[in-house]
Amino acid sequence: MERFEFDTLRERARYLSGAEIQLLRRAYMTAARAHKGQVRRSGEPYLSHPLAVAGILADLHLDAVSVACGLLHDVVEDTDYGLDEIEGQFGKDFRRIISGLTKLAKVHFRSPEANQAENVRKMILAMTEDTRVILVKLADRLHNMRTLDVLRAEKRQRIASETLDIYAPIAGRLGMGKIEAELQDLSLRHLEPQTYRVLDARVQAKRRWANEFIREVSHTLNRELRAEEIPGELSGRTKSIYSIYQKMKRQKVELDQMYDFIALRLVTDTVPHCYTALGVIHNSWKPIPGRIKDFIAMPRANGYQSLHTSVVTRSGTHFEVQIRTTDMHRVAEEGIAAHWRYKASTQYGERDMKRFAWLRRVLEWQRDVDDPHEFLNSLKIDLFPDEVHCFTPKGEVKTLPRGATPIDFAYAIHTEVGHSCIGARVNGVVAPLRYQLRNGDICEIQTRKHHLPSRAWLKIAKTNRARSKIRARLNAEAKREAIEIGRKLLEKEARAHQLSLRRVRNAPLLAEALRRHGAGSLDDLFAVVGYGKVPAARVLKDCFPKDRFRKDGERIEETEDGSGLVAKVRRFIGGQPGQILVDGLDDILVRRARCCSPLPGEAISGYITRGQGVAVHSARCPQLDLTQDPERRVPVTWKATTGNSYDARLLLRVENRKGMLRDISKVIADSDTDIRDLKGRADDASRAAVQVTVAVQNAKEVRSIARLLQQVPGVVAVERGAPGRISRRAAT
Repeated sequence: MERFEFDTLRERARYLSGAEIQLLRRAYMTAARAHKGQVRRSGEPYLSHPLAVAGILADLHLDAVSVACGLLHDVVEDTDYGLDEIEGQFGKDFRRIISGLTKLAKVHFRSPEANQAENVRKMILAMTEDTRVILVKLADRLHNMRTLDVLRAEKRQRIASETLDIYAPIAGRLGMGKIEAELQDLSLRHLEPQTYRVLDARVQAKRRWANEFIREVSHTLNRELRAEEIPGELSGRTKSIYSIYQKMKRQKVELDQMYDFIALRLVTDTVPHCYTALGVIHNSWKPIPGRIKDFIAMPRANGYQSLHTSVVTRSGTHFEVQIRTTDMHRVAEEGIAAHWRYKASTQYGERDMKRFAWLRRVLEWQRDVDDPHEFLNSLKIDLFPDEVHCFTPKGEVKTLPRGATPIDFAYAIHTEVGHSCIGARVNGVVAPLRYQLRNGDICEIQTRKHHLPSRAWLKIAKTNRARSKIRARLNAEAKREAIEIGRKLLEKEARAHQLSLRRVRNAPLLAEALRRHGAGSLDDLFAVVGYGKVPAARVLKDCFPKDRFRKDGERIEETEDGSGLVAKVRRFIGGQPGQILVDGLDDILVRRARCCSPLPGEAISGYITRGQGVAVHSARCPQLDLTQDPERRVPVTWKATTGNSYDARLLLRVENRKGMLRDISKVIADSDTDIRDLKGRADDASRAAVQVTVAVQNAKEVRSIARLLQQVPGVVAVERGAPGRISRRAAT
């Protein structure tokens, strides 16, 4: 049985040399020993899976190392074999590829999404070093999808969703159209089985007619091409089920309305013959306006090149014709896999580097993304090749994702052009930075020296390159500001202890303080203080021995839990002790944000400020936008204590009548609530605004007071208010 299985693989890999076949045999024997006794969920011997993966790679005519790694790809993850043994038997290439394929099974992450993100990140890093990593992974995923039926429904849907979101688009970006289409169809079959069955039945019903139609138009076109002495091979296809599903969903069209349900493909010898053939086709059938696409002059990002045109017969049947050279067809079918056909070298040529530059871009931006949710979302956006082609004033083409803006265009030109962008002209007309570029737009970027990107650009930019460059520049500027703030805070605190900043720089325990706070240099330590992550007083305490840490000639006495120092620092910052837990701790500097003044009982969010500890906002505060800098988010909760009072401000819109302030004060006093402040402003003879600050213990109390105030005659509305002067708008 085993000999027959290997002989089948050898037959599929007959393009390899005798020595390469012997390498496959060695890999096969190693896999057979490693997986001996293991079975798949279907009951088949586990070895059937690596054999099938190797067969898929052999069908792509990949090099012997790729096919052999298909046989060995699960050995390290699922057996006792280690990477050292693999390298010892087969060499460094095998170790690099199989290491890139092995999941991070021994690492525990906070969530399944984080686990998925780190495994994908590891694979992308590996594939930028050796693209064969992703070729083996795609073959592995394709066979798993073909045999997914044996798993329970929940797991099938999870794997199918991951395949549709990540692996099928990767195949598409690498130009592997056949594998992409099969992965998409298999994913749809498991994610929406009823929809798949209905579409499959409709396609099968039309396929017999479509095959007959393809034969007829092929015969007609062959005759016309021979008359013009244009060589070529014709073939036909019907649109894949997933592509039909997507088009019906996106464009709200029915199957019979699709111009490209049937496609005729002409593969000829030269580019001039491609364009000549286009004219022949348009002479034979009427072209449909707006349906001619020239991907030869402007290739897709994955290297795909072809001429597309949609035509209609005299009987009213629409179909698409794709025209390409033999080399273009090989790349269209196999994409990056075509690079490895018959090649022994792992080095890219200049053409390959241009064609697959996407891999380098992914490596570049993924380094700056720490949040797994953001990483996966960004990867999905970058994978889908819905593109626009725009031009610089000098005629250089820039390919960008649909929805891209002048900001993306600026960063596509150069990082510094992006940073210094202050505006854009599109087709000679001034356009806003939010403008969505269209195919054929000529975009001219206006710049200014020393200009800095805005954080708002992160919401405008669509490309990961632009977003990563903006984020890196903002972070660098934020760190520069934090260093300056931290230096000033530390200098101020040092003066309070009769110390100079120079003495801090030479402090006996400075190295220990740097290590404790994760700082590589004194500037990093300043930044930690400037961001508000560590109080300046805590840094001083860590830099000097306790008997040297004095203020006004007296030692700061500190309890074991640090409450003495914490209380002192809170007085310096102005925080309130013991009322809010930051990430489960109650000794962090906190302050309630003045814009919303949250109260116990309300959902809250924390944000690390520069030099002022953690600002705690109401979760619904309109001033809160934590998505701009995720690194400064911090979970906060109310401490389960009673007896603390909080200032809460209420803004009342009232009629301007005599005795209004007296009536408001009486209602609050009768509720046994202290009034901290009360002021009003008359807008005109009939309307006024009143701001009252009361002392309450929680949000429930302030809601109760608000209900009582609404019953006062002449009170139009009561709402929670922010501090400061009462504006005229508030009074109207």
